[in-house]
Amino acid sequence: MSAPSAQQHTPKVSEREARRVAEDARERDWRKPSFAKELFLGRFRLDLIHPHPLPAGEDVRRGEEFLARLREFCETGVDGALIEREARIPDEVITGLKELGALGMKIDVKYGGLGLTQVYYNRALALAGSASPAIGALLSAHQSIGVPQPLKTFGSQEQKDTFLPRLARTDISAFLLTEPDVGSDPARLATSAVPDGDDYVLDGVKLWTTNGVVADLLVVMARVPESEGHRGGITAFVVEADAPGITVEHRNAFMGLRGIENGVTRFHQVRVPAANRIGPEGAGLRIALTTLNTGRLSLPAMCVGSGKWCLKIAREWSAVREQWGRPVARHEAVGAKISFIAATTFALEAVVDLASQMADENRNDIRIEAALAKLYGSEMGCLIADELVQIRGGRGFETAASLAARGERAVPAEQMLRDMRINRIFEGSTEIMHLLIAREAVDAHLKVAGDIIDPDKPLSAKAKAGADAAGFYATWLPKLVAGPGQLPRAYAEFHPAGHADLATHLRYVERASRKLARSTFYAMSRWQGRMETKQGFLGRIVDIGAELFAMSAACVRAEHLRTADDHGREAYQLADAFCRQARIRVEELFTRLWSNTDDLDRRVVDGVLSGTYAWLEEGVVDPSGAGPWIADATPGPSTKDNVHRRIR
Repeated sequence: MSAPSAQQHTPKVSEREARRVAEDARERDWRKPSFAKELFLGRFRLDLIHPHPLPAGEDVRRGEEFLARLREFCETGVDGALIEREARIPDEVITGLKELGALGMKIDVKYGGLGLTQVYYNRALALAGSASPAIGALLSAHQSIGVPQPLKTFGSQEQKDTFLPRLARTDISAFLLTEPDVGSDPARLATSAVPDGDDYVLDGVKLWTTNGVVADLLVVMARVPESEGHRGGITAFVVEADAPGITVEHRNAFMGLRGIENGVTRFHQVRVPAANRIGPEGAGLRIALTTLNTGRLSLPAMCVGSGKWCLKIAREWSAVREQWGRPVARHEAVGAKISFIAATTFALEAVVDLASQMADENRNDIRIEAALAKLYGSEMGCLIADELVQIRGGRGFETAASLAARGERAVPAEQMLRDMRINRIFEGSTEIMHLLIAREAVDAHLKVAGDIIDPDKPLSAKAKAGADAAGFYATWLPKLVAGPGQLPRAYAEFHPAGHADLATHLRYVERASRKLARSTFYAMSRWQGRMETKQGFLGRIVDIGAELFAMSAACVRAEHLRTADDHGREAYQLADAFCRQARIRVEELFTRLWSNTDDLDRRVVDGVLSGTYAWLEEGVVDPSGAGPWIADATPGPSTKDNVHRRIR
């Protein structure tokens, strides 16, 4: 008899149940203002981001001191080519990072950490990631989504006192949520945590556990069954990685980030003290999502670092490589790519720095801003890396080792492209980010009108929702007709003498924000309950919002640099170039809201899945190996060697 498939051990849930689980995990209240939330509602609240917030002097001093030490270590102690070649970060490098205090960048000094701000933490990740993306991933997975962050926000004082000193200096952590048959749909989570006296007993298999191969401490999401005295639900636990019953069964290998210690971890009858539970039972997903609100900023920070490196290589290479009598940079086709890299890198840094500083000040709700930064940074970062490969031509496709072997500079452009590709999947794929942000963007509408389109609500609730919606839209809709974006002198401070005119771009953002809100309202009126199925439309709505947010951040950063006398004129030029490029993309997205192939695409998909076009697949051989599409994740003892290793 064949072994049961992974699906047989995964809870069967309906689409409605899956959506309910995700909805219950959301942070529903908006206690603080949000620039991006207002932007999607057609309200351009420039006052929430301008003047650009600034870090405190002491934070700057400590941050710059650490960056200097980290830079020296990366330049003298890290061999990125060796990590790429051997697909492993040397133990002595990780030990050096520990001694530097890099594991505790975001941990308070009272627990032995460095207590860096989000701004400087992100800059440190960009710096470390430029030396080796695998190092950036290790540090980010440890602090952004690993044990420290959920403990800081939701842990008890005893848990903080017990674990944070270890995590600041010696212990590496990992975050375990994904399973072989569970990705972004947590309702199907199969790993169980059964109460047994003062313990919980964990059973299950976790996949893609970044840092899991070398971790000392794990934060594990598991399902507690409902029983007497236990409300149950998905719950977060801190677990010692060497506890009996834990086996790291496999170290995964990828197209990029070849040095990351990412594996498959099996739990069999693993006893975890109830004291190691983070928060109450059933709060695991909320803890995970709240952790990611700021944790997501680490990924776009490393995209900024890659953009800076791509710009450097593009500048140096394009100035010396000649074709048809002049440097390739002077040919318009190549020059446009260089302009895109420079302008977009400026905007990405503006987005990350602005969102990070707002996170440090804690006066705004940045859940949408952080998600937009992740979405936009990962998409644009991939484009930047791809354009660098194109600019380098055949040398861009050639490995750094091959270039060096034949006597040329070892530029790892193709590695950058491979390393960057995962960012569109890590910590929420682009498609999931579109849905997550779209849900937040329409939150105000669902709060007042959601019951109208909810088939489970009684008529009395629908009637009340209708009355509430009428009142909301009676005051909201008229404000979408006109605004400052139609006034020629609005935002005049963004057009100082002798500088590019950024005021015109901010007026465009204001007008486009209102148009975006009107488009969303029209779509909700048209599709009502079917709105959630219009993922193509929702994705474009979010992409427009991302461009508008990036334009706003770029303009605000440029003005800040001008007033600080820090390359202000050049910053204005870059912001102007970026905004002009972004406006073209926004106009195309607005057109595609209503002129697209979404309906036709669905019909083609139906045909593909039914085999109608199977004849199109003829004429090739399939080099794929044998085996199931999804590995078996049957609970039980491991039959494989434990590849877990600790670095001491």
